[in-house]
Amino acid sequence: MNTPRPAHRMLIVDDSTIIRQRIARLVNSPQLPHITIAGLAGNGAMAVQLARENKPNLITMDLTMPLLDGEACIEQIIAFLPDTRILVVSALADKATALRAIKKGACGFLHKPFSDSELLESLLELMD
Repeated sequence: MNTPRPAHRMLIVDDSTIIRQRIARLVNSPQLPHITIAGLAGNGAMAVQLARENKPNLITMDLTMPLLDGEACIEQIIAFLPDTRILVVSALADKATALRAIKKGACGFLHKPFSDSELLESLLELMD
């Protein structure tokens, strides 16, 4: 007998509307029925506000954004939601950037551009 996976609430943070919509489309697909979208943020300040209001347990986080960059966002969100799992989704590919984000509390890193299957795999890993 399969036990149903617990429901997850996801916040999608990216300054690109196209990327936010692409991640949302995949999250709303039948492959991820146990995730609901808790919010979409186009900048870091909005991400922190939505995280406080909606308390997501999963977040996809861009690093290069207006008002507050992804690293600062990660630090602030982890301070009040320490168990939230954050996947960095960024075009910044250098290892130093990824390591800094992980030291601040991110759980994984997905490099842009990415395929739907890479995103799906990364989200499934994030939930394990």
